[in-house]
Amino acid sequence: MEHTLPSSSVVSAVPHPRATAWRVAIAGMVALSVAMGIGRFAFTPILPMMLHDGSLTLAQGSWLATGNYLGYFVGALVCMALRGDAARFIRIGLVATVLLTAGMGVLQGQPAWLVLRFAAGMISALVFVFTAGWCLHRLTELGHAALGGIIFCGPGLGIAIPGLMASGMVALGWHATSAWVAFGVLSALLSAAVWSTVRPEARSHAAPASAAAGAVPKLDAPTIAVTLAYGVAGFGYIITATFLPVIARKVLPAGSVWPDLFWPMFGAGVALGAFLSTRISLARDNRALLATAYAMQAVAVTISIVWPTVAGLALSSLLLGLPFTAITLFAMREARRLWPHAAPRLMGLMTAAYGIGQIVGPPLANRLFAATGGFNASLAVAAVSLVVGVATFIVVKRVSPASPVRA
Repeated sequence: MEHTLPSSSVVSAVPHPRATAWRVAIAGMVALSVAMGIGRFAFTPILPMMLHDGSLTLAQGSWLATGNYLGYFVGALVCMALRGDAARFIRIGLVATVLLTAGMGVLQGQPAWLVLRFAAGMISALVFVFTAGWCLHRLTELGHAALGGIIFCGPGLGIAIPGLMASGMVALGWHATSAWVAFGVLSALLSAAVWSTVRPEARSHAAPASAAAGAVPKLDAPTIAVTLAYGVAGFGYIITATFLPVIARKVLPAGSVWPDLFWPMFGAGVALGAFLSTRISLARDNRALLATAYAMQAVAVTISIVWPTVAGLALSSLLLGLPFTAITLFAMREARRLWPHAAPRLMGLMTAAYGIGQIVGPPLANRLFAATGGFNASLAVAAVSLVVGVATFIVVKRVSPASPVRA
């Protein structure tokens, strides 16, 4: 006699769409925590350790930061041309991040570090673009697009946890070389945890409209304006994000324990803001959300100038972090709305604009620091640029009413 499984057993064997969606969202979150939180931003809490070790100067540190952001820009341009399975690119990027992060501790000297930081920037852009594209498309397919905000908690957690770890390393007298290797090991463990979820499939989810025969929409005025305004965000936050522990050490009494804690506060704000963004209706206009987020960051940067105390810097760190990856989420959703059949290309272009903003920041901060002996001038320029971004989104929203995003 032929036996068949009960229908309930068949149903239980098929993963529920919501459970699958959560796996996808968490895998994207972890991937971004590795590539963005550690691969890119571990440099910020380790920079004071490198300065203390005497392995580089502040000016050399600025150039390492610039090299990383230049790599991010180049990587974003490369993503616009790459075609293939998104999951495969994400896996390659995770492996590369592990090696490049640990390499900062194994290899020594400014030339080697410049190469490693440039490459880390390229890889972080690759992982970001393909993770965002793959996860957002998969979540839309599964009917849980609102979980997209979970993905962007990744950079915040990848900033906060290593930030706290770095604070402990400083207290224990660790050298920067050991910190880099430790973060490389952490990256490997996190990558292994999501490896089975981020797996190449026969049908790629990287480019949902690949059947569109390569047709690319034209860059109209609203799309150009949104792209440029997104680039402003890269400049608006980067000076604070690169030099926050150094800035805190300049304005707080010597020996204070607080300078190493502001960076984890920033990361906690990033993660919290990304999570809260999941509670915002998808029907809300992305341009209005972006204008609000930019305004919050402008206030945060201004607070760090006018209220340089423990309380002021703590509030500034939190307010700067809250909209950080929410800005990215809203911008990537806007890219999908503007170019529904070529979203990864527009995501790459916008990420490249963001990269240019980041490239400009550290050299400007270093130049103004040399001229004024402090960071206030460069922070003021950053705050003004964010206000310009607010105005841009308000104008674009008024002259170009939004149409609903297509799945």
